[in-house]
Amino acid sequence: MKYLIFIFMAFLFCSAFAQNKQVLYGLEEVPQSLLLNPGVNVPQKSHFGIPLFSQFHINAGMTGVSVFDIFGESSVDINTRIRNKIFELEASDFFSATQQLEIINFGWRARNEIYFSGGVYEELDFIVYFPKDLAVLAYEGNQDYIGVPFDLGQISTTGDLMTVFHFGANKQLSEKLTMGVRAKLYSSLFSFKSTNNEGTFITREGNEDSENVYEHTVENLDASVQTSGIASLGDTGGASQILGSAFFGGNVGVGLDVGATYKVTEKITTSASILDLGVIFHTKDVESYRASGTYTLDGIELLFPPITQGEPTFPYYEDLEDEFEREIPIDTLNSGYTQLRPVKLNASVSYTFGRRIGSSGVCDCLNMGDDVKRNQAVGLQFYGISRPKGLQMAGTFYYYRRLWDVLSAKVTYTVDPYSNDNVGLGLVADLGKLNFYIAADNLLRYGNLAKANNVSLQLGINIKIENE
Repeated sequence: MKYLIFIFMAFLFCSAFAQNKQVLYGLEEVPQSLLLNPGVNVPQKSHFGIPLFSQFHINAGMTGVSVFDIFGESSVDINTRIRNKIFELEASDFFSATQQLEIINFGWRARNEIYFSGGVYEELDFIVYFPKDLAVLAYEGNQDYIGVPFDLGQISTTGDLMTVFHFGANKQLSEKLTMGVRAKLYSSLFSFKSTNNEGTFITREGNEDSENVYEHTVENLDASVQTSGIASLGDTGGASQILGSAFFGGNVGVGLDVGATYKVTEKITTSASILDLGVIFHTKDVESYRASGTYTLDGIELLFPPITQGEPTFPYYEDLEDEFEREIPIDTLNSGYTQLRPVKLNASVSYTFGRRIGSSGVCDCLNMGDDVKRNQAVGLQFYGISRPKGLQMAGTFYYYRRLWDVLSAKVTYTVDPYSNDNVGLGLVADLGKLNFYIAADNLLRYGNLAKANNVSLQLGINIKIENE
């Protein structure tokens, strides 16, 4: 039991993802930057993503602990390391997950200079907070915690798998301002949510009326789990039903992205975006559970019926289960529910310098027009996402450079809940009409990934037609 907690944590490390894409944000050479800010400056005339290869994003991570902390070579006994980490972690520590696979992406500039773009992508979004009190109880038991309440409300988790259909418009409204908007349709494959739970577990010394030395009490429990698309997974045809839900056969929702870029001066530019202002309406294949009440177990009276009575087993566990269900009933509900999407915030300010280049990236040292920019920039970025226990934030300092006409690079330094020394690198190559990009995060840990709290990789291939 002691090892199960951290085996579970190690498994999550291999499958947990984070949503921040600080390397790609504001990287105009990549068409997918429109998904992070619908109001980003768009240099190309049109683009088309290679189906299933235009964007793949994966970022594994957890706060407060790494695999190396537990399983790496050390003179400290592994049991001591596990115990130390359990007590070091807080209930605010979490394992989060977001993964995206782009199915199709396209865009073109119309005659009215509006850049339209759209596409389809699959997204997984998951988070579970570390239930510290329950971890301590599971690892050490309650022998040394008589009279100490364990908070059952620390259980908090959400998860969604969906297909997102989107279409947006982007336009430069003036020499300084570019704005954009993107409409989204969500098709949920499955979803679960268990947040805002309450209740405590406490062990007390029994009194003269107790049947045992101790009393174990679940007090004021009010816990719930909402699910959709999960109840039918075990049914025949469950897999085909999931695939059908990917194309509006299940629960649907709507959302909106908005963004803008503003050129303060010739060298200073700001940008901001709000993503996934949306909601999903769960009405199909819905199954929710709620348990509430108070229950005290002060012992089990041992009975020894004669063997001649033919009792095959003693009904202790069945009686205990029946008694628990009477005192704290679990209600199953099939009514629909509405779920808000986790809203994401992005903002940045940048300062450009270096030699002048035209909109195509070629040196344009004599042109002083409005479409001229510099080949280097430094800036600050902010990222935030709404989560069940509050806003999670990250700050990034970056350096951008156009190395050659066909190659650009962006180096980032990020402080986030995972670490305070996250160094990332992104490269974008435009080889004729072929646009290729790759971005990696937490490069300082690549010598030993087990020491990393999170590791990210993003890559994709597009066909991009530049403005003539």
